Amino acid sequence: MKNENSYSSISLKRIIIKTFIILLIINFGWIYISKLPIGNLSLYNYVFNGRSRLPFGENTRRSNNLSLYNLDAMFASHEISKKQKDADYLHVVLIGDSSIWGFLQEPGNTLAGLLNKRFLESGEKIILHNFGYPSISILKDLMVVDRVLEYDPDLIIWFTTLEALPIKKQLEIPIIKNNPLTVNLIIEKYELSEINKIEGDLFENTLWNQRRNIYDMLNLQLLGILWNATGIDQEYSETYNSARRDFPEPLEQYYAINQDDSLKEFLALEIIKNGIEINNEIDFILINEPILISEGINSSVQYNYYYPRWAYDQYRSIMKEFTQKNDIKYYDLWNLIPENEFTNSAIHLSEYAERILTDEIALVVENYIGQKANNDNKK
Repeated sequence: MKNENSYSSISLKRIIIKTFIILLIINFGWIYISKLPIGNLSLYNYVFNGRSRLPFGENTRRSNNLSLYNLDAMFASHEISKKQKDADYLHVVLIGDSSIWGFLQEPGNTLAGLLNKRFLESGEKIILHNFGYPSISILKDLMVVDRVLEYDPDLIIWFTTLEALPIKKQLEIPIIKNNPLTVNLIIEKYELSEINKIEGDLFENTLWNQRRNIYDMLNLQLLGILWNATGIDQEYSETYNSARRDFPEPLEQYYAINQDDSLKEFLALEIIKNGIEINNEIDFILINEPILISEGINSSVQYNYYYPRWAYDQYRSIMKEFTQKNDIKYYDLWNLIPENEFTNSAIHLSEYAERILTDEIALVVENYIGQKANNDNKK
């Protein structure tokens, strides 16, 4: 009897040890599995309609959406993967922040949605793809641009603003922090001397540490059911805190930069320059996006929540000189939208403002097509 108990005890220990070893192998084996593009395994564009913008959501239950950091899963859920079915169309990609993504706007009322409706009604074979994402960073934009190239767009319209350009903030964006391998490859590919590589942590990619990312990827697939049924992809709040227009204590500095300093030295213009130069087989148009121009208290000193006047005025001069020097097609639309047509941010537009911007960008696209046709005829 004693021998039987001893044998059972030894067998149990062996089972526990073997189980522990197997779990360790699976946990650390995920470091190598995670390098595979498992996020590309998606029901979107097959079982569900592709999303018209990248996944982002702060209230999953109300928005049928969520924020995640797996770029493969994010892009696999986007409708651009249908491009092969529309190969005879001109495909235009919009890059930018939450204003281009369309904060507080339904998919059809975003800039891309309104432009698609306009060109469809006019019979023009042009499709706009919304690749705005709610964070303000020019490095994040380049990461999206680099990924979009896989879909062979004809034209990329890149919206930016001063807040996207400070060098010191580029690595502070969550989607940047959570994609260190991709970001480091971007830094190498585009020879970004001003941006330091992210120090990777090998253990961050274990199964245990990646369990939230795995949950988010699975949850994104489940949310496709609700997205497909409703077309809702964010929470449309009836009330919100309006963007600030009064500044009792106006900003004197911008990112600890004084008015007497050279703002240009603090801006990551290299990211735009190298991003466009290295991808010279694709046409780019750079847009300085509209901002709220306050008429409230101390508005003579500060345009809005983000910008002291001196900094933004200097930025506009820098961008004009920079784009001319580097032969970048550039439109400065900074004052296009009336003050009362901004919603909860100095860059978020009302539905009416989206239509004003749509009129302007439609002209930009049509001018591009006309110039391209003239250039082709000359050849």
